[in-house]
Amino acid sequence: MAEAAPELLLPDWPAPASVRAVISTRSGGVSRPPFDSLNLGEHVGDDPAAVAENRRRLAATARLPAAPVWLDQVHGTRVLDCAKPGESPGASREADAGITGQPGQVCVVMTADCLPLLLCNRAGNRVAAVHAGWRGLADGVIEAALGGFDDPAEQLLAWLGPAIGPDAFEVGGEVRERFLQHDPAAAGAFRPGRPGHWLADIYQLARLRLRRTGVGFIGGGDYCTVIDRERFYSYRRDGVTGRMASLIWIE
Repeated sequence: MAEAAPELLLPDWPAPASVRAVISTRSGGVSRPPFDSLNLGEHVGDDPAAVAENRRRLAATARLPAAPVWLDQVHGTRVLDCAKPGESPGASREADAGITGQPGQVCVVMTADCLPLLLCNRAGNRVAAVHAGWRGLADGVIEAALGGFDDPAEQLLAWLGPAIGPDAFEVGGEVRERFLQHDPAAAGAFRPGRPGHWLADIYQLARLRLRRTGVGFIGGGDYCTVIDRERFYSYRRDGVTGRMASLIWIE
């Protein structure tokens, strides 16, 4: 019996033909509950052999040109040059974005509610993958990743992948205030929830940042990882759960 192939999503954006990108779902792997089935995270308590097999299946189905540069994500703003992740012995991969201009080098971020953001330029010779939880988003991880491109902002494209939706992302007042301190226009991305809490639209918050920098194309942002239980992992919904991956590279 043939093994089930991982179900992958493709960004709907006008990226150059040289730019390839895929986003995994939770389908098509071998992990047992609660990680069923295509968990790609080694740090969540899953069987390491299952994770390794899931990563092998992902690479085969997506026809990855090389092993991805997996990051140690910490909800920060550091951007790693994936073309040289091991510049020195023991070099840290602690970062929340990966960027490269080297063909065949795969940038990747893992998520299970946080926002995965893919970036490329219209020339098709530089790409980046960004992990944007609310902390990294508030602190400027998107701006840090954009700073890794030499192109004018209008020559850049962004695609927002599967994240927690605006009807499910409840936050405290301190989160809202942190965004408002940076940009009063962020108020439009929050609506009142239960007393002392707000429902936040992480997609809108990311779009505000991208528009302020002048990024030429912004797409995606129409998923909810919490609601779509069949396709997506959600830490907010399940607690112990797997991780999806958003990958981008230059052919």
